[in-house]
Amino acid sequence: MKDFRENYSKGELLETMIDNNPIIQFQHWFDEAVKEKILEPNAFILATSMVDFKPSARVMLLKGVENNSFVFFTNYESRKGKELTWNPYAAMVFLWLPMQRQIRIEGRVEKITNEESENYFHSRPRESQLGAWCSAQSSVLENRIALVNKYTELEEKYEGKDVPKPPFWGGFKVIPSSIEFWQGRTSRLHDRLRYNLIKEGDWKLERLSP
Repeated sequence: MKDFRENYSKGELLETMIDNNPIIQFQHWFDEAVKEKILEPNAFILATSMVDFKPSARVMLLKGVENNSFVFFTNYESRKGKELTWNPYAAMVFLWLPMQRQIRIEGRVEKITNEESENYFHSRPRESQLGAWCSAQSSVLENRIALVNKYTELEEKYEGKDVPKPPFWGGFKVIPSSIEFWQGRTSRLHDRLRYNLIKEGDWKLERLSP
């Protein structure tokens, strides 16, 4: 592993090239990642922590950028759901290696409204709706057969009916206080530009050492 080397030379990130608003800049980069056909460009790592302050992280899927916040959905009773309820702060990391780009986001977390969660839940494929009910996410599972049997029971229960949203399932939004854009450069002299929130709608841009 120590001998792996990658020369980053696909772009640059200068202060004159970046939008004054980091949410708009995120959308610019995201749209470019979509055009580059990056696999699952909305995939990101979400880091949280519990009462013992030990961090945990996992890959999630971003489902929207709304009202200057980043929205994703999960089981509120999962490990991350419990951690975010206890400690409503999180970090997000997007990595688009083919473009040699990374975005880091830190901020406060809140649940979105139940109406918003309902609307998104009912836009999901029926199979995903049933999956949300049958999985007690993060809990110990006896075996896969038990999970499949539960899914089959739910298929029969809701045959010919709409699947309601589980009360334990819904959305969170990360309200950012810091957003950093990273562009790989040669000689490991990478570009790092970070926005820090001063007050609502007012961001301070600064360059960080690579």
